[in-house]
Amino acid sequence: MATEEQVLHALRSVIDPDLHRDIVTLGFIKDVRICDSAVAFTIELTTPACPVKDMLQEQAKAAGMAIDGVDQVNVKMDANVRAHAALGQVLLPGIKNIVPVASGKGGVGKSTVSANLAVALAQTGAKVGLMDADVYGPSIPTIMGVSEPPKPGQHGMLPSEAHGVKVVSMGFFLKPDQAVVWRGPMITKMIDQFLGGVEWGELDYLVIDLPPGTGDIQLSLCQKIPLTGSVVVSTPQDVALNVAEKAIIMFNQLKTPVLGLVENMSYFECPHCHEREYIFDTGGAVKASERLGLPYLGGIPLATNIRKMSDNGNPIVIAEPESSSAKAFMEIAKNLAAQISIRHMNQEEDQPVKISF
Repeated sequence: MATEEQVLHALRSVIDPDLHRDIVTLGFIKDVRICDSAVAFTIELTTPACPVKDMLQEQAKAAGMAIDGVDQVNVKMDANVRAHAALGQVLLPGIKNIVPVASGKGGVGKSTVSANLAVALAQTGAKVGLMDADVYGPSIPTIMGVSEPPKPGQHGMLPSEAHGVKVVSMGFFLKPDQAVVWRGPMITKMIDQFLGGVEWGELDYLVIDLPPGTGDIQLSLCQKIPLTGSVVVSTPQDVALNVAEKAIIMFNQLKTPVLGLVENMSYFECPHCHEREYIFDTGGAVKASERLGLPYLGGIPLATNIRKMSDNGNPIVIAEPESSSAKAFMEIAKNLAAQISIRHMNQEEDQPVKISF
């Protein structure tokens, strides 16, 4: 019969390609059990959206089967999202990671990206919230298909829910013919209310849809709470990328890491012949990410189904999960989750903390 030491030794051959260490050293292996020639254990990843989850499971099973005397290996996959080190000390103790989605300019589909990323992360099993901080053009309620406003709770507002995601937006409190005409202090007060005055509960990820530009809301968020890192959305052409770089510069100045770039409207694919047309040029965000030393999280097609589903309040990730558009969002969500895990691991290396397994 194999021993636990043999099992752990065998599993050291399985390397996480993102974290560049073996799954035993990373502390992923839990609950090793051995019964005669059968071995069972749990791999607890740092996110349920891990893009290499299936690969690690298969490699771990193969490593176990290579042990002398073992003819059965059962691998259970689990996840425990790690929290940003400083978040437990602020007004959002139940939220592990806060990720704003930004763009330098309007019209690049930032809100659609924010909504579908939040839903995609929730689809993997993560606990997700979506805060619409775009005060002047709140479109998240429409995209998410929710009109019922938050309800009073014991210590604040209870967020609305849609597609497994908790949602708060200024759009819930505006009439259709009403516009927000606010100065900076009022916007700051609204941000405070959405952060500290909402009973978000336990969340793995809070995605924040920012307004375009580099104004009061961005400044307030970066100064008030420790953000895990931001996502910047652009379209492929130079004029959009040049403006998106302004957002990147802003986050750098405010000591907020940029987790990666997303290229929206990357290409149009003909539904009949399936040929691709690069309406807004091609490869711009890829080149920019290489030049700026930032991860490229992925590209999203310019597709009618994305627009239709968003207008109908049914994000493409839910409405057409097998479509190329939905798969693009899922890939970006997994890449984003991986970048968050990499950042946490690097922080732990730089400033070691005691972790209990």
